[in-house]
Amino acid sequence: MATLFLSVIYMAFISLGLPDSLLGTAWPIMQIEYGASLEMAGFISMTISACTIISSLMSGKIIKRFGTGKVTLISCFMTAGALLGIALAPHLFWFFILAIPLGVGAGAVDSGLNNYVALHYKAHHMSWLHCFWGVGATCGPIIMSWYMVRGESWRNGYMTVAIIQFVLVILLFITLPLWDKVALQSKQQSDALGTDDKERGGLSDQKNLSEVQPIHIKGVKFALMAFFFYCGIEATMGLWGSSFLVNIKGLDAALAAKWVSFYYGGITVGRFITGFITMKMSNKMLIRIGQSMSLGGIVLLVLPLPNFFSLISFILIGLGCAPVFPCMIHETPIRFGKEHSQTIIGYQMACAYVGITFLPPLLGWLAARTTIGILPFLGLIYILGMLISSEKINELMKKRQV
Repeated sequence: MATLFLSVIYMAFISLGLPDSLLGTAWPIMQIEYGASLEMAGFISMTISACTIISSLMSGKIIKRFGTGKVTLISCFMTAGALLGIALAPHLFWFFILAIPLGVGAGAVDSGLNNYVALHYKAHHMSWLHCFWGVGATCGPIIMSWYMVRGESWRNGYMTVAIIQFVLVILLFITLPLWDKVALQSKQQSDALGTDDKERGGLSDQKNLSEVQPIHIKGVKFALMAFFFYCGIEATMGLWGSSFLVNIKGLDAALAAKWVSFYYGGITVGRFITGFITMKMSNKMLIRIGQSMSLGGIVLLVLPLPNFFSLISFILIGLGCAPVFPCMIHETPIRFGKEHSQTIIGYQMACAYVGITFLPPLLGWLAARTTIGILPFLGLIYILGMLISSEKINELMKKRQV
């Protein structure tokens, strides 16, 4: 039952990924239709992320009261309704209004499902979970570019994604009773096998967890920084990638959208492959490999190479991003203890969305006053920040194990 139910969770994560790449893909066309400035996409993204931050910080208490299943169902319904409203929005003002339910819904789903899978499933399931986020994020640009190539409105892309979301809401409603059953089954198996012992060697055993505030557990702050920079680079490439390719590399909007879909495709395929690799390789090693690959990809984008290398760069950055997020999430209960994992994952999601809120708009603000060509240079800074933060956690864990 647990394995079968996992497919429902995967579908829910598709719904989380679908809207994430729509704005950046469609913005070159939307900007012209609304007569908006380049950086306005950053402000819309910032509004969505601000609501997601609030939702993530509150997720621990809300999920504890109502349960992961109910919160996921209501949140997906909110995002579906918001996307439908955006498809019909007559003025850019409505984007900011509809960003509220879109962001709140995304934050609750992200925090709840990540902790649920981290507690009740193995590492490869976490990678495949985020692979399905990539399926949604990859399908977003593909759906949007399909309409754009045919000269149809970007609104059709939002409408199509809204319909898909409503179908997933129905599926979640049907399977609502299974959430608690699967969690209970997982707990019984864990107790029987004594798998809680795997937490030893992490950073969670520095004191009795009941006596420690989650934010004060050793290493948590570095983990928050790693998520901040990770989501900064992931969102920046997704939001401004099309604009960079159109304005700097001279691609048309439809082709640029396809290239951005390859970036999300790299994340998706990479996470599918990572799921198998986690059976043989540790999360720590996979995080390092992914960060190094992203670093190589952004360096390619910095260099004055032909356009084809830009496509390779986008794919490499996507492949590099693939293992980082799910592996860091799955390590959370191991590093910091199961007792506070939902709260800490909520903090991590909040910091991730702080990165999404401020780092991509920062690039947009700077690009409006200079050039969108600064994208690879800021991306390099974000990746280095993520890498340094992650290695700090590894140092603390190594000292703890001595």
